[in-house]
Amino acid sequence: MKVDIITLFPGMFEGPLRESILGRAVARGLLEIGVHNLRDFATGRHQVVDDYPFGGGAGMVMKPEPLFAAVEALRRSESWVILLSPQGRPFRQRIAEDLARREHMLLICGHYEGVDERVREQLVDDELSIGDYVLTGGELPAMVVCDAVARLVPEVLGAEESSQEESFSAGLLEYPHYTRPAQFRGVGVPPVLLSGNHARVEEWRREQSLLRTLRRRPELLKPENWEELRRLGLLRRSDGGDTETRRRGDAGS
Repeated sequence: MKVDIITLFPGMFEGPLRESILGRAVARGLLEIGVHNLRDFATGRHQVVDDYPFGGGAGMVMKPEPLFAAVEALRRSESWVILLSPQGRPFRQRIAEDLARREHMLLICGHYEGVDERVREQLVDDELSIGDYVLTGGELPAMVVCDAVARLVPEVLGAEESSQEESFSAGLLEYPHYTRPAQFRGVGVPPVLLSGNHARVEEWRREQSLLRTLRRRPELLKPENWEELRRLGLLRRSDGGDTETRRRGDAGS
């Protein structure tokens, strides 16, 4: 997979792209990442990339000319151009899975008050947000998207199950994990994990995944999940018999 990132601050990517899984994937040739300074595509002696908004108002707006020039220089026939912005659709695991099947991602890091609207209308294929909050720029969101997508590329993690059994992959939060020692400061590992009964372990993990999602992110639960919770008697093992009604009310459903 090839990823190109257009940014005003290329130095922000030096550490994250060289370390851990991303760094190893690049070293092994599984992932190719290019970081491009937007100012290199600006014209004039001062390489200006922003200007005052028409109609007045606070802040500056990223000019269309440098962004169009950068994307048109880097885009290929198979490219998918993404603008990182607080106004984008929420980034989810399913989106990461879809992007991992693409050959080329081109990420634009927004800044200031945003980009000229013509960039949104004519240049990008998608617009993503990593949460309902405002950051100083699109660099951190670009790193998040790059990391979430890259680890789904075949062979990057080394074991296919590593990405398949994680939180959100099946629409639920992941079950608890334990490792040695079996006893630590008076707290032991659940006996089922030491039983050697693999079928029971899988049942326990499924139950824990459902319970953890119920307690922490009930809005993720689908009707069939609620039915499974009820069938397994897990609603009674949560935080009260009225869990389903209250949680659904909290989630606005």
